[in-house]
Amino acid sequence: MTTTDQVANVRYIVDDVQAAIDFYTTHLGFTVRTSAAPAFADVVRGPLRLLLSGPQSSGARPMPDGATPVPGGWNRIQITVTDLDTEVERLRVTGLAFRNDVVSGPGGRQILVEDPAGNLVEIFQPATSA
Repeated sequence: MTTTDQVANVRYIVDDVQAAIDFYTTHLGFTVRTSAAPAFADVVRGPLRLLLSGPQSSGARPMPDGATPVPGGWNRIQITVTDLDTEVERLRVTGLAFRNDVVSGPGGRQILVEDPAGNLVEIFQPATSA
């Protein structure tokens, strides 16, 4: 494992910590680092540590103004692949929910898959240089 100064930590608020663990480990190659389900878990993939905070976690507590963190939104992590079409097909046959179809841009191609709480994961294939 990389040292703490080489790890990027990202927190996702989730409705069901165990469902999130299952999603990230089964479909996207993460491994469990810590599990205190149903409140919290963290999973890792390379230098990314993804903090999965359930409703009972401190990360899901209301803010002073009463606003409550909720899952979903448009922020996302990105996983880079070499063959987007093959990866999309692999994930699609498992019944995962996609937010969109594959889109292409100057930097490459991408699609957004939703975790069980509605948080986004971008699956991205960089453009090849000619």
